[in-house]
Amino acid sequence: MDPHKFHGKDIPHIKLDPKMTIEDLVEVFSRSGFNGRKLGEASKLYAKMIKEDATICLTLSGAMTPVGFGGIIKSLIERGFIDWIITTGANVYHEDHFAWGLPIKQGHSEVDDMKLFKNEIVRIRDVYIKFYETLEAEDQIIQKMVGKNFLDKPFTTAEFCNLMGRITKEKSKYPEKSFISTAYDYDVPVYISTIKDSSLALNLAVQRLQGKIYNLDFVREIIEQASILFNSKKSGIVEIGGGVPKNTAQQTGPLLDQILRRNNGGQDYIIQITDARPDTGGLSGATLQEGKSWGKVQDAHNGMVTVYADATIAFPILALYVMSNQKTRKPKRLYKKLDQFYQNLSNDYFKKPLKSKKQKSTKRK
Repeated sequence: MDPHKFHGKDIPHIKLDPKMTIEDLVEVFSRSGFNGRKLGEASKLYAKMIKEDATICLTLSGAMTPVGFGGIIKSLIERGFIDWIITTGANVYHEDHFAWGLPIKQGHSEVDDMKLFKNEIVRIRDVYIKFYETLEAEDQIIQKMVGKNFLDKPFTTAEFCNLMGRITKEKSKYPEKSFISTAYDYDVPVYISTIKDSSLALNLAVQRLQGKIYNLDFVREIIEQASILFNSKKSGIVEIGGGVPKNTAQQTGPLLDQILRRNNGGQDYIIQITDARPDTGGLSGATLQEGKSWGKVQDAHNGMVTVYADATIAFPILALYVMSNQKTRKPKRLYKKLDQFYQNLSNDYFKKPLKSKKQKSTKRK
């Protein structure tokens, strides 16, 4: 439809009912305006991804797990609504506190941080974490894990998180409180886009000073991520915030097209929940529409929704909506398929060298 003509759905005079479901509420949002409408559209687009059996990536930035959102991610994994994840190291590190029963409390944001420091309390906005009982205890867990279990060979962050998920499942007090443990159970690859920018990497320093060398195979990692897109009939991303996780997922398109010249076309669907602004150079690289010029998305006009909202408000609504009206999907178990996906992409690259982006597109596997 021509958006410059006077047509579209009527806007109702909204009436709320105490018996309304989450589906009813999302319908109210989708028939309204502004970011309420965008949240409704995003919820329905997520449902469409699931219905069409798209391979769905969740990207996670900010401090989502310290406020307990790892439980939402766990629920989505269990229903087959998340197939792979790209996150910050902080979200993995702080998620592990819940599994080991390390204290995290609701605190306050309007406080004197000098006094908190003296009381050995670390603050993330209005969340309190104990310095010794939580952070140092978690550090000891990670140091023991990497010191005893990690092989002396190049590794990816997906392998790092898979090991962490296994240890958490086998050794922790509450493994059911960890989406990393659930990702291990369901073979969901979890990549950490910048592992060195987190306490996970800081805890490798102890063994490094003792002579243990860690080799992150970041190039294999980006090829694996692109191979997931290459081996998917349809692919989508649910982006919570922006940051490096967002671009790590979206750069799979340029790697396939610009570098490897597979002419794959990028993602079919993307949802982003953000409070960043495009006019200041924010949004972590580009608006979703702008990403088309880079080959990050298939279509600049369809299959994308940006919700300008606080993710702690919008993400639970988005998740509960699809959990309420979509049937559980069979897990894709991508972690066990990464080697084959990588090989498929490699074989195609050497078998069908393409000279120009304008040539006929390679059909997805």
